[in-house]
Amino acid sequence: MSVAENSSERAGGSGRIGAYLAAHLREYGLLFALIAIMAFFQIVTGGTLLKPINLTNLLLQNSYIVIMALGMLIVIVAGHIDLSVGSVMGFIGALAAVMIVNWDMSIGVTMATCIVVGALIGGAQGYWIAYWKIPSFIVTLAGMLVFRGLSLWLLEGQSVGPFPREFQVIATGFVPDILPGGEVMKGLLDARNFNVLAFAMGIVAASWVVWSGLRQRAHNKAYGIEDEPRAFFVARTAIIAFALVFILYKLATFRGLPNVLLTMGVLTIVYAFITERTVLGRRIYALGGNEKAAKLSGIKTERLTFLAFVNMGILAAIAGLVFAARLNTATPKAGFALELDVIAAVFIGGASMSGGVGKIVGAVVGAFLMGVLNNGMSIMGIGIDYQQMIKGLVLLAAVIFDVYNKKKG
Repeated sequence: MSVAENSSERAGGSGRIGAYLAAHLREYGLLFALIAIMAFFQIVTGGTLLKPINLTNLLLQNSYIVIMALGMLIVIVAGHIDLSVGSVMGFIGALAAVMIVNWDMSIGVTMATCIVVGALIGGAQGYWIAYWKIPSFIVTLAGMLVFRGLSLWLLEGQSVGPFPREFQVIATGFVPDILPGGEVMKGLLDARNFNVLAFAMGIVAASWVVWSGLRQRAHNKAYGIEDEPRAFFVARTAIIAFALVFILYKLATFRGLPNVLLTMGVLTIVYAFITERTVLGRRIYALGGNEKAAKLSGIKTERLTFLAFVNMGILAAIAGLVFAARLNTATPKAGFALELDVIAAVFIGGASMSGGVGKIVGAVVGAFLMGVLNNGMSIMGIGIDYQQMIKGLVLLAAVIFDVYNKKKG
């Protein structure tokens, strides 16, 4: 091969890498933004951010945001928005408190009832949006006010609690270590505690990330689909795998796997599979991309919109149960303004304001990015006034970036 041909190939390769990076800047930018923010707060807080106890608190504090962000992503991808999720979450927590504490009902019946009520709330709002074509902004704004008032009425303006220990473990409990070798690891690491199951889960998760990535690349190659450059794949996979092992190792040295981490993990995997691997998922993206075209292609757009809001109601109910269990009481102000954090997490995670664009993993990363910002600024002693301003600017920057990318494309 001549020198000229060599130079041409290198130029073509660098051009391909540059084009790929430009096309996927949002995804890589989000990942590196999270890493940079965590590194910054780790330094300025003197290492407090990544201490096992703080990582555990970070997961517990953001669990309900992540759960609702999964549903909000689907609503936004479908071309709508839900402003009522914070109020619905607070109302479900209030309902659970009244049923368990005041009416002495069983935890199982209470949880099942709350989830059904959440689905009915989502269905009630989705009906007007899907079949009557009333803008989701108006319907869910009304829902936000209605369920805020219902929470006050149900609790009679007072806090209700505490919950029995069996209910609290939903949010504050930890998965018991069922694997042997904990005492050996304590001795090797000179640690007070070591949860072998948590560390093993980290290795399994990292291995799955590597395996699934290699499998996807092989699939793309077999069908002639253009894939990301090898260097990008290796770097991204290595970062994610290392992060999983590192975080779960840290958790292993404290109390192990929080129950809510398993809940978030299972829900994230299920919703990622639905949105990326199923016909239903493709139809949701088609609905948000162009509703008229989707309807003409045979997609039942009204039913799909209705189901998106039913799903949002169910996830808001689950988040309400987790929030109430963590707080160990239900208060009239529970969930106040949380819908803003949920919506911000989804937009920061790469969802488009016009619908049809967004990924489940992006929404989860966006939620944790907001969570790390909150946690890091709180550790530094930054006032809530400055925290709100900084979060607002981060959201504005994400939206501006989205608009810029569209105009550039």
